[in-house]
Amino acid sequence: MNDFITQGNLVIFLLSFAFSIIIGNILVPFLTRKKVDQTEREIMESHVKKNGTPTMGGFIFLIPVAVFGIILSFQNKRFVPVMIGIISFALIGFLDDFLKVVKKNKDGLRSWQKLLLQFIAATVMLVYIIYFSDISLMIRVPFLSGLFDIGWVAIPLYYFCVLGTVNGVNLNDGVDAMSSTVTLVVAGFFFVASFITGAGVGDLSISMIGGLLGFLFFNLHPAKIFMGDTGSLALGGYVAAMAYVMNMPLFILVVGFIYLLEAISVILQVSYFKISHGKRIFKMTPIHHHFELSGWSEPRVVGVFAAITLILSVAALYAIK
Repeated sequence: MNDFITQGNLVIFLLSFAFSIIIGNILVPFLTRKKVDQTEREIMESHVKKNGTPTMGGFIFLIPVAVFGIILSFQNKRFVPVMIGIISFALIGFLDDFLKVVKKNKDGLRSWQKLLLQFIAATVMLVYIIYFSDISLMIRVPFLSGLFDIGWVAIPLYYFCVLGTVNGVNLNDGVDAMSSTVTLVVAGFFFVASFITGAGVGDLSISMIGGLLGFLFFNLHPAKIFMGDTGSLALGGYVAAMAYVMNMPLFILVVGFIYLLEAISVILQVSYFKISHGKRIFKMTPIHHHFELSGWSEPRVVGVFAAITLILSVAALYAIK
């Protein structure tokens, strides 16, 4: 147990938690005064009430995670691609948020612009992994021992996993404390998995856990601040990068099932709407809105989705060989 949770882990956790609380107490009133808020467009009374709530709150956990991540990168180069993933996708999210809430462009980045920037960010991370690190694109398969070389398929799989994960996490961020709580559980999985596999990148997950717990002080229902795309895209970058640093992209399907569910619900809804000329499968997507319109409270939706993620994360830990 001493090797599992070290004194260094505890220091990183406590400092990340404390810094996020301090940053939140400064950032929330500042963004409120500056009216850096977003307009909710969902056709739900509970969400209309959220109008005026400040956004870009992702900086609350991003700042301590970035500080510790950069420091840790000097000690262990395996942290570098994770920091590339977190920071590059955070910048894309910040640009989108800036256009929406500062420039008052309600749509922010266009879909093709966002996807292009995400492709570039993913490519930068891939180039570092291939040419400047000792990390391979070989993958772990749940319940099987060893790493498997899948040849050229590794490249399209990489882009599918990274872009899919980033956008899945982004879609998951639509209810108070949803994305922060679900990703908190996923970060816990990566911390334990790093210990099991000997990957040596658990410290960054400890920092993320501390930062997200601090952020939850301001993001629990009713939220005082939203993370915005700044935070949600950064979390997606973190999840995807950690999975690849640990050769575990297939495990995203398990621990990130909620992200996948959110994305698939949108794809199914849009596709069926077009095919059926206006009919819908769900009351609203992403699917967490469907449950809200079915009478579930926001805390209940978050609790159920987090519980599912926890159960699947425990199962995924048993699947590591």
